[in-house]
Amino acid sequence: MDVVEILMTKISSAVRLNKRIILGIDGLSRSGKTTFVKKFASMLSEKEINYLVLHLDDHIVGKSERYNTGQEEWREYFYLQWDVESLNNSLFDNLTQSNELVLPFYDNERDRHDFKEIKLTGNQVFIVEGIFLQREEWGPYFDFTVFIDCPRDIRFARESYQTQQNIEKFRNRYWKAEDYYMENLRPVEKADLVIPYYELIN
Repeated sequence: MDVVEILMTKISSAVRLNKRIILGIDGLSRSGKTTFVKKFASMLSEKEINYLVLHLDDHIVGKSERYNTGQEEWREYFYLQWDVESLNNSLFDNLTQSNELVLPFYDNERDRHDFKEIKLTGNQVFIVEGIFLQREEWGPYFDFTVFIDCPRDIRFARESYQTQQNIEKFRNRYWKAEDYYMENLRPVEKADLVIPYYELIN
């Protein structure tokens, strides 16, 4: 039995006890988180386990709150990209005890939010996918956490050609924040399961 099947067995056992399971899929940008979520969601469907997938990037703040704030770019990305406290209240607290969510969904083209109501009734597993997921404020909410481990060069190669041209933004904003997360929060050590990227594509 491979490690993913072991995780599925644990979740299936918890579901049989009528527990509501919150599964975190962590990993740096372009690491393959969405690919894993699709595969794992398919496995849940095969076992007739109801689930809901939530992507944290759908709930980032507006541009004025995360750009040109006077802070270093990496700090804007790590600390300001999401309203951490608001997501605790509107998302994570309600996942554990409510039957519905009311969340702000960010529209990048209009730089605004649209609030949507999501019913939780009937779902047994809630998959939350996003970067920096094991930060101190969010980590305690998860019953199980998976970290997708992918080298930086592979992740950068997965970006579009146009995006790659602005490499200074990666150096000053994204990579410094990622280094801070990896060195100070140690998500690989904390995760229940670490999956190398190459296993996702085989």
